Amino acid sequence: MKTGKVILAGLIGGIVAFMFGFLTYGLVLEPFFKENAGTAVGVERGEDMLMIPIILGHLAWGVLLAYGIGKLGKIDTFPQGATAGAIIGFLSAAAADLIRFGTSHLTTLKAVVVNIMVLTLISAIIGGVVGWIYSSGIKDELLEETLDSDE
Repeated sequence: MKTGKVILAGLIGGIVAFMFGFLTYGLVLEPFFKENAGTAVGVERGEDMLMIPIILGHLAWGVLLAYGIGKLGKIDTFPQGATAGAIIGFLSAAAADLIRFGTSHLTTLKAVVVNIMVLTLISAIIGGVVGWIYSSGIKDELLEETLDSDE
């Protein structure tokens, strides 16, 4: 697994995660999650969201999937990457959401189930993009030279 492709796939995966996150959570499902918030009050930032941590979180998500998929072995197609991304996304989302649900009043069980499904789907898309990048004709040496020249 070459570092250059992991970084490239992770960055692009992070951008895809941010875009799909905005579309699903910011536009399509915002009313659903507001209706299915838990009993905790005053925990949403609303208009005061901090964009830098949100962007960094999405980039971390993209790199996590790029690294994990790269470590799994010969995954170099969109469908293979999508399958691996869905599995990693499902397990990550289920772990985090179920623990949060069990330890807080931030959400309802219905919202937990929907969130796990959405994150699985988005992770499948990111994984597919990562698999596609791994199959691309981009030369690892070119990426490595580009990364090294920026220092």
